[in-house]
Amino acid sequence: MALIKTQDFIESVADALQYISYYHPEDYIQALAAAYEKEASPAAKDAIAQILTNSRMCAEGKRPLCQDTGIVVAFIKVGMQARFEGDMTVEEMVNEGVRRAYLHPDNMLRASIVNDPAGGRKNTKDNTPAITHIEMVAGDKVEVQVAAKGGGSENKSKLAMLNPNESIVDWVLEVVPEMGAGWCPPGMLGIGIGGSAEKAMLLAKESLMASIDIQELQARGAQNRIEELRLELYEKVNQLGIGAQGLGGLTTVLDVKILDYPTHAASLPVAIIPNCAATRHVHFTLDGSGVAELTPPNPDVYPDVHWAPSPQAKRVNLETVTRAETQAWKTGDTLLLTGKILTGRDAAHKRIQTMLANGEPLPVDFTNKFIYYVGPVDAVRDEAVGPAGPTTATRMDSYTDMMLNTGLLGSIGKAERGEEALVEIAKHKSVYLMAVGGAAYLVSKAIKKSRVLAFEELGMEAIYEFEVVDMPVTVAVSADGESVHQTGPAQWKKTIALHAV
Repeated sequence: MALIKTQDFIESVADALQYISYYHPEDYIQALAAAYEKEASPAAKDAIAQILTNSRMCAEGKRPLCQDTGIVVAFIKVGMQARFEGDMTVEEMVNEGVRRAYLHPDNMLRASIVNDPAGGRKNTKDNTPAITHIEMVAGDKVEVQVAAKGGGSENKSKLAMLNPNESIVDWVLEVVPEMGAGWCPPGMLGIGIGGSAEKAMLLAKESLMASIDIQELQARGAQNRIEELRLELYEKVNQLGIGAQGLGGLTTVLDVKILDYPTHAASLPVAIIPNCAATRHVHFTLDGSGVAELTPPNPDVYPDVHWAPSPQAKRVNLETVTRAETQAWKTGDTLLLTGKILTGRDAAHKRIQTMLANGEPLPVDFTNKFIYYVGPVDAVRDEAVGPAGPTTATRMDSYTDMMLNTGLLGSIGKAERGEEALVEIAKHKSVYLMAVGGAAYLVSKAIKKSRVLAFEELGMEAIYEFEVVDMPVTVAVSADGESVHQTGPAQWKKTIALHAV
């Protein structure tokens, strides 16, 4: 009978969360490296190169793969014969592990959790509480699966209560394009089938804890209906041409994972949850012998990929750039930005909206500036700022006209813009630039200075001023409203279809 000590459990959870903040699973690195080798889309290949380079940098520097260090999810299987020392509950031990991990002074992780979600939405400051699922199983050990799930991918989760005779494949192929690129492909799709509405969602989330093995499945062939579905969806989702970061390309998903459960004869619940380019999870078992030991990935697993700016990239001086210059930029152009940019995301935009409605002066002059949608990780040691990759731009779509009326030249974020925003961008002759989601540490190296200008109490959602040197971005929406997230996937879907004939 195993006696699990409280401190062993807490330390194991804390170590695991630090571990996954900077180590990709080996299977993900290998799958992404294979996708890089076969990718024919220059834009997608460049994006994957940034993600792979970022992954190696984070492993070496012990800093987060993404500025969104996630909401913690723990699946815990407790053996019926196992005993816990002390009187802390499993949830309390998990949360103490989260607290220690996210406040670690050598690798601060971003606290993103807010309480009172329908009201004040005040940050809890330590990323607690986690989402903990506990299952009692046979045996005397405790199995723990820990993940950190980013908001960009979590927000794309979908649930449908299909009729029993409806096609699961058709539904998935309808939903995935609607998800856009805010989930930072290429990643994994987790699908839950059956049970009830909440069970399907739980199955989809748990399926993402498994290793990538679609190539092995392709080699040996399907042995049941679920494996047939995995293979069919893997092929058909990639045929959509969405590609890395939604820029159009050959690889949108690296694997499709499916778990199922018996369901009511009148029901067919189906849930889909994507995992992003910052795929973060680790599994360990506690047997009473001490703290779990976690082995870092073999350095040899990283491919010989070292991203560098394209020779064709245009250098842009943000201190002298004019609207006439930005209007000449074309979708797909790669730029290297040097100068000062401002930051702001959900909470800051809402605060600005309230100030304008009340006739109050804004604390920041946005004239001829670019605003970067980002919530950075706190700096450690000699950093100007911690990992600072982009957040999903569509969340700021409803504020686009308001912000462009302040004199902004344009915005910088992740993934596509919605139709409303495209209209406003074209109306104001503005531009939207895209940074690569999943390359947060790489992007942060271009940020040389950082200071808070306004709303300091908002923490990572405050308005900062960044001084950047050669910050890499792509023109995603031109001044006439053309979007590379529409043209790119459409082009590559046709290309893939032609080669399949």
